[in-house]
Amino acid sequence: MSGEYVSMAHGAGGSAMDALIKRYILTRLGGSQAEVPLEALDDAAVINSIVFKSDSYTVKPLFFPGGDIGRMAVAGTVNDMSVLGAEPLALAAGFIFEEGFPLTDLERILSSMNETCKEAGVAVITGDTKVVERGGLDKFVMNCSGVGRRSPLLDGNLHEVRKFRRCEAEWLLDSNIRAGDQIILSGAIGDHGIAVLSAREGYGFETQVQSDAAPLNHMIVKALQVGGVVSMKDPTRGGLANLLNEWSEKSKVGILVHDEKIPVHTGVKAACEMLGLDPMEVGNEGKVALAVVSEKAHEVLDTLKSTELGKEAEIIGRATEEFDLVAVETLVGGKRILPKPLGDPVPRIC
Repeated sequence: MSGEYVSMAHGAGGSAMDALIKRYILTRLGGSQAEVPLEALDDAAVINSIVFKSDSYTVKPLFFPGGDIGRMAVAGTVNDMSVLGAEPLALAAGFIFEEGFPLTDLERILSSMNETCKEAGVAVITGDTKVVERGGLDKFVMNCSGVGRRSPLLDGNLHEVRKFRRCEAEWLLDSNIRAGDQIILSGAIGDHGIAVLSAREGYGFETQVQSDAAPLNHMIVKALQVGGVVSMKDPTRGGLANLLNEWSEKSKVGILVHDEKIPVHTGVKAACEMLGLDPMEVGNEGKVALAVVSEKAHEVLDTLKSTELGKEAEIIGRATEEFDLVAVETLVGGKRILPKPLGDPVPRIC
């Protein structure tokens, strides 16, 4: 923590936000007997086998190449429940408008939410609306919460895991990973963050970079049908670098990934080189990383590749006991440490 005030870094999904949550929030909230409680800091919580998720969205601009705040809110909430091993059931939406917000923009956002809900097979069933005075807010922000139930495929998936190694967890937690597990990435990274940044700053990358915002629950179902998945997580704020470090810290295992195996689209790579960004730290809204027992990894990979959203999937690395941090192996065989980023280098991407 720096000083006595909240900074933009505290909401950017890296070590600064992690410190804020642990120092201030977890010392005052939590303490429930939930199956997956607040203290676990997983993507969603579980109580009495009911999965619950809440997320707020402040993306700027509200509309960007490949998506908008409404699509991102529905997809993000659905994805955070799905990666835990849940079947999303319903959503709640909370809208806060600045006075003077164009109703035509609201119609666009609601239509986008409706279309994304249809893709995911869920519906918004409750919500809330507030308006603040002109100048009291930057146009529009929203919250999207969701409830889900244990996927009927989760027990079969974990049964496949237990054929090959011990696993006592009943959900797909960040702490489940063990040495030897293979790391699969469902597709190219960095598209969302670069698309939003380009739309905001007018860099022109939007002609070739589109946000990947999408609900992933149907693709995740196919992976669970194969079985052997021990953990899943979507690389949102802080990107893949933050995700891998969270897995490593919570599972107390090292992770080695191979630089040349990590898919990055040409437009994203060019934009990151020009702006001095690392694609592995840039947020995504339509990708998922999976840790899978090695015996099932290629079968899961082939299944992901058979889907539209997972056609660029790759096995990018493995968990290891050789070290206790995250490392990247370069094309020439050298290794470098991949630290947890302070936060996503692109602010307000979600």
